[in-house]
Amino acid sequence: QVQLVESGGGLVQAGGSLRLSCVASISIFSISDMGWYRQAPGKQRDVVATISLNTRNYADSVKGRFTISRDNAKNTLYLQMNSLKPEDTAVYYCNVRTAYSYWGQGTQVTVSS
Repeated sequence: QVQLVESGGGLVQAGGSLRLSCVASISIFSISDMGWYRQAPGKQRDVVATISLNTRNYADSVKGRFTISRDNAKNTLYLQMNSLKPEDTAVYYCNVRTAYSYWGQGTQVTVSS
């Protein structure tokens, strides 16, 4: 069983920045597929950014503003979010895929206009 603990969410004004962290209970050194997803009220959960061992992919809506990264030594996945917009408001979830797909509990990000 893999446990993922997210942190770093909060309330920020439009144009501000936040950095989300996701600490895994296992070594992520050899895990290829990790990512951040978000779910706004009344909407489905959508992918924000994913990272493998060599590539990063972003949703069009966050390209140029968000950066996904990983620190294998700390078993931690990050999401740096800059130039935040009200439409970025959502619960953000960390995801790790091994033989199974694991999710964190989510962290709320609220961007005020």
